[in-house]
Amino acid sequence: MNTVTTMVLTAKLLADGQFLIAGADPSGQALDPDELAGALFAWDEASYYGTFVEKNEQGLLLGPTEALAFFASPPWLLHRAYSVDKRFLEYQGVAVFLQKTLAAGAIVPDFAAWKQGRFGWRAKQAPASFAPYGNRWLSHVLEEAVHAFGEVGRAWDQLTAQFPALHVMGDELSVHLQETEWLQSIGWLPDVTPFRTCLQIVEPAHAASEWLLQVYLQDREEPDRLFVIEPHQFGAPDAHTARIPLEWKEHWRRFQSDLAKCRDIFPWQTSGADEPDGLRTQLTNEEAWLFLTSCSLQLVQAGIHVFLPAWWEQVRRVRPKLRAKVSSSVGASRQSFLGISQVMDFEWKLALGPVELSEEEFAQLIRQKQRLLKIRGHWVQLTPDLFAELQEALKKTNAKNGMTLRDVMSMHLTANVEAEEPADDDDLAEPYPLTVEVQLNAHLLELMHRLQETKHIPILPQPDTFCGTLRNYQLEGSSWMLFLRQFGLGACLADDMGLGKTVQFITYLLHVKATKTAQSPSLLICPTSVIGNWQKELQRFAPSLNVFIHYGNTRPKKEDFAPAIEGVDLVITSYALSHLDEQELSSITWNTICLDEAQNIKNAYTKQASAVRDLKAWHRIALTGTPIENRLSELWSIFDFLNPGYLGSLGDFTQRFVLPIERDRDQALIQTVQRLIQPFLLRRTKTDPAIQLDLPEKNESKEYVPLTAEQGALYETAIQDMFARMENVSAMERRGLILTTLTRLKQLCDHPALILNEITTADEASRSHKLERLLELVEEIRQKKERCLIFTQYIEMGNLLQRVLTREGYGPVYFLNGATKKEKRDEMIARFQDASLPDEERGAIFILSLRAGGTGLNLTEANHVIHVDRWWNPAVENQATDRAHRIGQRRNVQVYKFISLGTIEERIDEMMERKLSLSQQIVGSGEGWITELSTAELRELFALRHDWSNTKG
Repeated sequence: MNTVTTMVLTAKLLADGQFLIAGADPSGQALDPDELAGALFAWDEASYYGTFVEKNEQGLLLGPTEALAFFASPPWLLHRAYSVDKRFLEYQGVAVFLQKTLAAGAIVPDFAAWKQGRFGWRAKQAPASFAPYGNRWLSHVLEEAVHAFGEVGRAWDQLTAQFPALHVMGDELSVHLQETEWLQSIGWLPDVTPFRTCLQIVEPAHAASEWLLQVYLQDREEPDRLFVIEPHQFGAPDAHTARIPLEWKEHWRRFQSDLAKCRDIFPWQTSGADEPDGLRTQLTNEEAWLFLTSCSLQLVQAGIHVFLPAWWEQVRRVRPKLRAKVSSSVGASRQSFLGISQVMDFEWKLALGPVELSEEEFAQLIRQKQRLLKIRGHWVQLTPDLFAELQEALKKTNAKNGMTLRDVMSMHLTANVEAEEPADDDDLAEPYPLTVEVQLNAHLLELMHRLQETKHIPILPQPDTFCGTLRNYQLEGSSWMLFLRQFGLGACLADDMGLGKTVQFITYLLHVKATKTAQSPSLLICPTSVIGNWQKELQRFAPSLNVFIHYGNTRPKKEDFAPAIEGVDLVITSYALSHLDEQELSSITWNTICLDEAQNIKNAYTKQASAVRDLKAWHRIALTGTPIENRLSELWSIFDFLNPGYLGSLGDFTQRFVLPIERDRDQALIQTVQRLIQPFLLRRTKTDPAIQLDLPEKNESKEYVPLTAEQGALYETAIQDMFARMENVSAMERRGLILTTLTRLKQLCDHPALILNEITTADEASRSHKLERLLELVEEIRQKKERCLIFTQYIEMGNLLQRVLTREGYGPVYFLNGATKKEKRDEMIARFQDASLPDEERGAIFILSLRAGGTGLNLTEANHVIHVDRWWNPAVENQATDRAHRIGQRRNVQVYKFISLGTIEERIDEMMERKLSLSQQIVGSGEGWITELSTAELRELFALRHDWSNTKG
């Protein structure tokens, strides 16, 4: 039981307006804050008897309103004795006075506080001994009241809506405003003056004339009643002012006070001793500009009404623009274009609203030193700052060195729509920046229209030399590439896998050959795995083309290369050789360079990507189903090959687009990138109604399998080892450790032998439920006499699957990976696709590593696709699936995606399901983001869910 009978209380007003209440026993021992709150607020229901009072280690913290109620009428326990200090007693006295003041409404806004930029009030009838902090306490209480959702708050909202001057404080308050005038402006005091003083600036009738400043008195009750006051009437009212209402003359001091404010505000005004009330009403052009731009605002803040010319609002809101008007002859003939680096003829114009000035006209007008000019019937304002901006803009846009087609297209495609006009004067405090835009001629407008609306590009007929029948969309694709070729503009054909990018490029080549304009062969660079596929497709659809395969140990080198390709229509080589044989390939200016699976140059910094971009050609084409796999910078690399310099340098592109898009998902920037690339990128999907592909259905399902007990134990060990090692490594080492562990866990989910480096032949299936389920699926597929593709990321897993499936009697089982020789892969593909062969020779199971077999292959004899392990990139996974789900497929395709329950595979799959993929807008996703997670987030992501760690066997 508490034995304290007397509480010693102290109080202190803090800088933020709160009060600190502390308590101690008679010996000076501080009281526990909870005990103190229980005693002092024992009868206060609002704080739930002290429960909700804010506490710290020193005592209780009371807000201004809370403290006012407490000190005026303490709700403490009555059977306790209290000893309070002198300051506590003083606060009690002030609180009682403030409560009475508020109840009587005897308060007034504090003009001095408002001028300092804070919400301030003072008591009207405060005694001389009133504590200096009293008005501050009062202000805090009222501020809390007006921001609360109560009656006072609603009343304040109505008051500020009626008198918006209440929002103006600090530097925004005019230094010329007196307290009485301010109280009148906020509606606190009535303004008994029957008129308002008004100024109007009148534009000159002739260019050489001066501007006129007209002074009026306006009737407050009837605003349309205006009386002109001439300069000789500015003194005391006399006969000259007889026509104004008689009662107004009693308030002439107010008018003269207003004139004094004007004199103080106008920087050109000097009041002579012989004319103390004078106000100069004839203004120069410079003075008129100062009046319009700055003095008018100061006058309004000081309570003087101002009438400005109707055109001024438009003039001050004009956004200056620098326009590059392309010469009317540019683009008139195809021969005038030499690619995206072609220099354009143009002239610069400065647009100020409806007025357009040449660079020479603008410079001449600036030399006249007139801020305001009436040009061709329109007023404009010209400033030295604007001229400096113009010169800087011309410098930045290489005005003196010319502007290329690249610059013209970029400026046209990214031109921002005019923003809405600013809502208030605050937005006009800073001058608008000078924007630069391009004005196209009729020829370029037509070109841009066709590039942005591909349906307007003429469709060329199928060449007679093409053996087969092209679909309409394929004719559109080849015609689009040929259209861009006319202007030397690179093309990225980014159709879905299976839509026939190969035959569209073959059609392009046949058209080029028919025109007999090619001075050199074309070059096709593709992955090694699809060289044979290209060779077969060219033989099938275009036997008239002379094709040379630059591959293998016997390929011609150095001086033997040029003679070997003489008379050839197309040279085919691999990405690896594009770097190794850079000397030979760079010695030719190719008719066309085409990159198949162009995402192979996605890493701009590799020697391979640099070598490819450095090759010379009259036209460039990229074929890819995924122009972006993981990062937006991959798009830059492909487009810098197609149209060098179009997207700027990689550094500039990264700062302007990559970082804000990948960090903030900035939709406006995403749309800007889309506008930039759209003219050079043709993207069609299988589901597009216009394609009318009529492919069989693709059904996807997930196969969830648990880990075995062995896998579960190894999984836990790998995670514990990673977190133990992570405590003492650098940031770079941490990332490497996470990615290494990630790979081990994914391999472990496939089969424990992959991380234990074992090669066993006995009982392999029982050690992995994935392998068990795979064997069950293959058995079902073979019973239906159907075929399947099996994808894995790991060569060791492919070897294990091939060994197990062959042993189970499903052979021959093919396995294609990066180490497979071209002749061997061509033979496997041909056998798998040859329906005339018996099963024992043909094979029904094709295992492919995702990197080597995920793109470019036609394996339509399979109608089942099994992903043993996930790539975690939907675009890459879909590419692999489309080896079977493409033109030529006659049956529905069933896709199985294996997921180990309770593991990181399941967590990532859940995240992919929830997450809106940016890859469909512009950006994709990979595994790198995992390395940036916090340790706590990693634990959540990697942790093994034990519900599934050993549910079987």
